[in-house]
Amino acid sequence: MTFKITIIGAGSVGFTKKLCSDILKVAEFEDIEIALTDINAHNLDMVAQIIRRIVDVNGLKTRVTATTDRRRALEGARYIMNVVRIGGLEAFQSDIGIPLKYGVDQCVGDTICAGGILYAQRGIHSILEFCQDIREVAAPGALLLNYANPMAMMTWAAIDVGRVNTVGLCHGVQNGHAQIARVLGVPKEETDIVCSGINHQTWYLDIRHNGRKVSREELTAAFEAHPVYSKQEKVRIDVLKRFGYYSTESNGHLSEYLPWYRKRPDQILDWISLDEWIHGETGGYLRYTTENRNWFDTDFPVFLDEAGKPLSGYERTDEHASHILEALETGRTYRGHFNVKNGGAIKNLPADCIIESPGFVDRFGINMVEGITLSDACAATCMASINVQRMGMKAAISGDVELLKQSVLHDPLVGAICTPEEVWQMVDEMLVAQEKWLPQYAHAIPAAKKRLENPKVKTREWAGAARQHVRNVQEMRDADTKRKAAGKVELGKRVMS
Repeated sequence: MTFKITIIGAGSVGFTKKLCSDILKVAEFEDIEIALTDINAHNLDMVAQIIRRIVDVNGLKTRVTATTDRRRALEGARYIMNVVRIGGLEAFQSDIGIPLKYGVDQCVGDTICAGGILYAQRGIHSILEFCQDIREVAAPGALLLNYANPMAMMTWAAIDVGRVNTVGLCHGVQNGHAQIARVLGVPKEETDIVCSGINHQTWYLDIRHNGRKVSREELTAAFEAHPVYSKQEKVRIDVLKRFGYYSTESNGHLSEYLPWYRKRPDQILDWISLDEWIHGETGGYLRYTTENRNWFDTDFPVFLDEAGKPLSGYERTDEHASHILEALETGRTYRGHFNVKNGGAIKNLPADCIIESPGFVDRFGINMVEGITLSDACAATCMASINVQRMGMKAAISGDVELLKQSVLHDPLVGAICTPEEVWQMVDEMLVAQEKWLPQYAHAIPAAKKRLENPKVKTREWAGAARQHVRNVQEMRDADTKRKAAGKVELGKRVMS
């Protein structure tokens, strides 16, 4: 097989290495081309060195190319993977920092809430440019595998406006599946799941151990009795008890999609854990990505040396991408959970929205399971987000500032905290701060700046209820040493964009 795969945003070093390593474990893919592209030439060069090292050490025929010219990288590509973060850490800072001035405390800020909606404004503008290039220079019928958040809005725009065959991919379902097996005290291989909903609000509708259905009561008791998860997953457990279904997303993620757990600053700490960022820390993912980016830049020779290990000792991960490509190219069937247009697969969610639900892949494509009905509570929670997603996506495409503000106003957590006037001013601040990544709002930025000269509402300088120190490289090394001693995963092997 001699097809071409292009990775856009390949400077997301750790994730790109993982995706490429998984692909190179498929024997039939030895003779393909992997084209890496990124606007950051420095990061692109580093990741290209790493991937070429893997190829060379394992004696593969795979061709690895790297260029900052995205259109050139896309020429003739059969598959494209999008892993970009538009605006990088600079824009991410304002996604978290500006909403804090208005009392909105986010852990991640990349899906909905104020940060996620503005992230969509940056990302959708770019993904539509990617789609135009794909239509014009990629192979006919090329498939775009979108890993970039906000997953639903990005994928929705790529399909509806970009007119490119697109599937959105996330690892939340797999991570939660493994967690459920651990609390039940059984191997993951013995547990089966059906999970459905929308990205980051997907629900484990059916859980079975060796064919035996696991009840709501059994699962709740197992989580409440677990010595670690009972402390780390308080929001998820509370939702499980009240809704009857466990959510895919981490405690920190889920807490910012709902209007109940982060609206009162004096109660946020009751619902989160600070042992890892993902359990609810204020700006946790921003701190995590900042620390790991700094560490990677400093210790690049170490990571390059690690790339010299043979793939025979590498265990292919459960990231969907390589398994989807293998199924499409070889016909070996793969079952996973994918982000696609609903079209009636989930009967009580809108046909036009992007769902995350079970599907099977073979030579005939991605085939979704149809006829799923969510519980009323799960559907209502998903609908609140879908309405925000639809408005946010349309605003990003049209540059409609009023629609953008209405989207943020209807966000569940923002709406639980802010008045309409606060929302209007907060969005103005975010537009001005992110001006260079938002060309579709160029017509509206001068007026926003003018309004901010005489603000109507007071703000405050607030670090949030649970902001943590950003560690330097030496502190990261010390933490890694402790993790190794405890037999845990090394931080450096989890570097993300």
